[in-house]
Amino acid sequence: MSQKILIKGAGEQASAVAHRLYQCGFRVAMTEQERPTAVRRRVAFCSALYNGDVIIEGVKGVKKSLADTAFLSAFDWPFIPVFIDPAGSLKNQWQPDVIVDARILKKNLDTTMSDAPLTIALGPGFTAGEDVHVVIETNRGHHLGRMIREGSADKNTGIPGAIGGYTGERVLRAPADGVFTAVRGIGDLINAGDVVGSVCGIHITAGIAGVIRGLCYPGLVVKKGQKMGDIDPRGDVSYCDTISDKARTISGSVLEVVVGFFSGHKGRV
Repeated sequence: MSQKILIKGAGEQASAVAHRLYQCGFRVAMTEQERPTAVRRRVAFCSALYNGDVIIEGVKGVKKSLADTAFLSAFDWPFIPVFIDPAGSLKNQWQPDVIVDARILKKNLDTTMSDAPLTIALGPGFTAGEDVHVVIETNRGHHLGRMIREGSADKNTGIPGAIGGYTGERVLRAPADGVFTAVRGIGDLINAGDVVGSVCGIHITAGIAGVIRGLCYPGLVVKKGQKMGDIDPRGDVSYCDTISDKARTISGSVLEVVVGFFSGHKGRV
């Protein structure tokens, strides 16, 4: 397919969207800040900005420079390029057919309906028909993945979705401003009370037992209260390297909107 899709953000949800669209043959490019804070690093293409490349369920993401965009004119390429581009300059250079704001910032910083023929946003902070053409619901529950063409997604509750009956207990947060130091890693099985890392010498301890499913990069400068990682009480290590049920649902909804738009079917905006 020749349609060009730009995804703003390369964290967990953005990466699931990119993965699905890429697998369906669309040309996909992603943009991110220089030091991404995604915790589910093994399923986030932003990891390429730290490591040069990353493979998620068979699809490779590769760090690319804005000075090296000539390849984007080709019909196809065997990876998803990830650019450091917090200012959004790639949008004007590449002129995508679709823009997906998948940063999950819970507010609209710089995305408008005039940015591309089709604009989509994930989660709260956007109004369909005003900010973007379509908003995708990201709140767990009955309406997860709902395609909203008029109005907004559920407001941010501040409460993480329940996994194994746990919500806030499974999230690791920074106890202070400073630099994050890790003593455990993604995929480690831990018990409640175990030390996972520290900030300014203050320990970050696990609230529940399970597997560390996500954790910020060591050396990252963080703010007090910032999400640093999450623990999956189900304890299945394989979940660390696979796209979640929530992310698959959201990505499927984005695909439906995109295909409907280009096919001229009733799903178009």
